[in-house]
Parts: sequence; C-alpha cells; structure tokens
Amino acid sequence: MVNNNLKEARFYKREAVNKVRCLLCPHRCFLPNNRTGICMARKNIDGVLYTLNYGEVTSYALDPIEKKPLYHFYPGSQIFSIGTWGCNLKCTFCQNWTISQQKVSAEYFEKESIVEMALSEKSIGIAYTYNEPTIWYEFVYDTAKLAKEKGLKNVLVTNGFISEEPLKEILPLIDAMNIDLKSGSESFYREICSGQLPPVMRTIKQVFEAGVHLELTTLIIPTLNDRVDEIEEITNWIASISDEIPLHFSRYFPQYKMDIEPTPLNTLLSAYEIATKKLKYVYIGNVPSETGGSNTICPKCKKELILRDIYNIKNIGLNKGVCKNCGEKIPGRF
Repeated sequence: MVNNNLKEARFYKREAVNKVRCLLCPHRCFLPNNRTGICMARKNIDGVLYTLNYGEVTSYALDPIEKKPLYHFYPGSQIFSIGTWGCNLKCTFCQNWTISQQKVSAEYFEKESIVEMALSEKSIGIAYTYNEPTIWYEFVYDTAKLAKEKGLKNVLVTNGFISEEPLKEILPLIDAMNIDLKSGSESFYREICSGQLPPVMRTIKQVFEAGVHLELTTLIIPTLNDRVDEIEEITNWIASISDEIPLHFSRYFPQYKMDIEPTPLNTLLSAYEIATKKLKYVYIGNVPSETGGSNTICPKCKKELILRDIYNIKNIGLNKGVCKNCGEKIPGRF
C-alpha cells in the first residue's frame, strides 16, 4: 500500500521490472523497487517514483532577505522562509546537517497554508531554503505557482545541483536565487560534497540567462578552497558571465563531520580583495560588521550606497536602483 500523503514525483522514467531512474538531479539515481535516492526524499514503490517529503516542513520563519544571503533583492525586507529534510549533496561541512543529512520529524502543510502565512506576515514572498529546496521540487513548484498568483516573490537558496529540464520548468516562477558555488575544483565537489561541479556551473549560466536575479555564495574553508589561485579562478569564471553578479564569501565554522578551525578573517579579506579586482559587488558574511565587506559600494564613484550592520540596513545613497551621487545603475531589485 502507498501512503496517502505521498505524491508521484516528476522527472523520472520507468525501467524494466519495477525499476526507475530519477531525472531530477545529475545523480540520475537508478532505483530498484523499494529503494530511495541519494537525497533520501524520492522512493521507488512498485515501479512508481514518489516524493516522500511533499508538504513536510521542518523549519519556517520570517527572515531578513539578507540572511539568504541576497543583498541586491529588496534590501531590508522580510521574507517567509521554509525548509524540509534531505539533500542531494553530502557535504562533510554541512551547516544545516540536522535537517539535510537525515530524515527528521516534520509538520505537514498544504501549499495554501504556506501562502496564507506569508501574506499574513506581510512578507515580500517565500524563500525555499534551510535544506536543498530542489529535492522537494513538486511542493516548491506548486507553492511557488500559487504564491506568484497572489503577488508574492519566490526565492530559491540552492546548491544548484539540478538537471536542466526541471530547472527550465520552474524558473518562470522564481524571482531570485542564491546559488552555492562551493569551489572551483571538481575534486572538491566529488570528495567533499559527493557531487559534481559542471552541473552547478551550467545552472548558474542557465539562471543568469533566464533573467532571474542571481547572487552566489562561496563558503571559504581553510586548506580546502582558500588558495589564491582558486579564488582567482572562481572570480574569473563569474566575471566571464557578468561582473555584476554579487558574490558572497562566507566564513566557515566546524560542523557535521569537519573539525577544521574556523576561517581566519584575514583569509576572507584576502578573498574579498582578489574578487573585487574583477567583480563589482563582493561581500563577506558570517563575520562582525566591523570586519568590513558588508556594505554596497558604487563601482563607479566608490560612494557607500547601503550600510549593513548584521541585519540592520540603511540606504544612504541609492534611489530606485540608481546611485544618487553619480547616476550609476546598480543591478538588482530595489
């Protein structure tokens, strides 16, 4: 018997003798009967692939948009944020491993309830975050569609490890994305994250070309992805797409299976200096505001436009997305 709360998954194909292949992400899990995919959230039951976490919410809160982090998307606003359990990557440093790397208890919500809560909180929209949102694709898609009909914005905070076709289908519903670019190294993705780099790079290009507001985040981990040449490589690759894509460097702290010491502040400042040679908008996160690197600065006249003290936001130089001092148009949604 199939649990009534289960929902047939999208993006899979049936194989012989009750086997299926999931097509949602680049893992393309081949699943015999009663087997579950790498993400833990999709299971073959008698030759039909089911999503196991449809509507299962482990976390929800009204968050500052800067927490996603998104600095060029309605700065200073609040967004209703939800997450479930599971992930299609296995990062040994995962900062949210308690919900991403194991199945945990959750509260079931209909999509209508999520949208109603977002509206009641006066949120600008809904952020699908905390764990990897693409693995509960069906619920995110259904909720995002309803949210858009109600005038809400939809935000994905994602690792970008999704197949091209499902991404193409959901992008018209999405207003903004923050994508983790965990490293510029394929070996890092394979050995540390059990994933692949090329699909993430393809996702970033696909999102940018679709005109969805895009920001990127790289968590800097000492000895693993903090080399000068790797920071330069990441920066150059992003700049080859657009030098206006905001890039956030975040400070790593020991978590899950990794016990490397926290990222030194000087390492983050060095990464910032390297990246700002090629990119117009670079930020440092997970550090005290006095460290620097949190304010938005006009790339033309160098005036400070938006001041940030953690989640206290003050617009001092921006008017409808334009620098008051020199008239430079700042990319984003303001």
